[in-house]
Amino acid sequence: MEDVVGALGGFRGVRAELLVALKKAQPLTAHELGEQFGLTANALRRHLKALEEDGLVRYERAVRGVGAPTFAYSLTATGEALFPRSYVQVLATALEALRTQTGDQAVEAVLEAEWRRLADEAGPVLEALPLEERVPLVAELLTAKGYMAEVVTATPAEPVDSGEDAEPRVTLRIHNCAVREIAERFPQACAVEAKFVEGLLGVPLVRGAHRLGGCGHCDYGVSGHLSTVKQEQA
Repeated sequence: MEDVVGALGGFRGVRAELLVALKKAQPLTAHELGEQFGLTANALRRHLKALEEDGLVRYERAVRGVGAPTFAYSLTATGEALFPRSYVQVLATALEALRTQTGDQAVEAVLEAEWRRLADEAGPVLEALPLEERVPLVAELLTAKGYMAEVVTATPAEPVDSGEDAEPRVTLRIHNCAVREIAERFPQACAVEAKFVEGLLGVPLVRGAHRLGGCGHCDYGVSGHLSTVKQEQA
């Protein structure tokens, strides 16, 4: 995530990291942020206040369980705009004109062309790697394109009937859609993305969370395929 932090409009240190933390899991209270950064809530409020004055962060009352309401922080539209949105406005205008003239199939072909370029460049390297190494590399490639991706591993809470240890769930998570405005106007952009991410990894994926569905990120489940690969290699 260092590349993302370094690109946030000149922000550095705690304030840049706060913007990234909110991007990944907003809204968050000062207490929750303090636990994440190892700082007191009061120490963080000075940074949050500065970001608020810059128009990047806002807060509103939130009820978290039993007790008095607290304040939760999230990014404003200006704060969201700090994160990469590669060629969005130009592409949106061009796609609108293309759809008017020739229809949705031509729009999909343009969207596929950008992903195909990445697949052509990275494909030979990825094909030579086992799946468990491909997943983090694909996350790095997506982050370089502005997608702020990471690999998330979690152990299921439910025990396995056979008595064996539960297989960790592995998910490719995308926190920042570099072409979100495009996806909102051209829903096929999400289908094209999923198709080429599957192609890069070489396995079918299960989409979990989806930004256009109201979630704060997009998830692609990979864990079942990792288990299969390990069994085949054993």
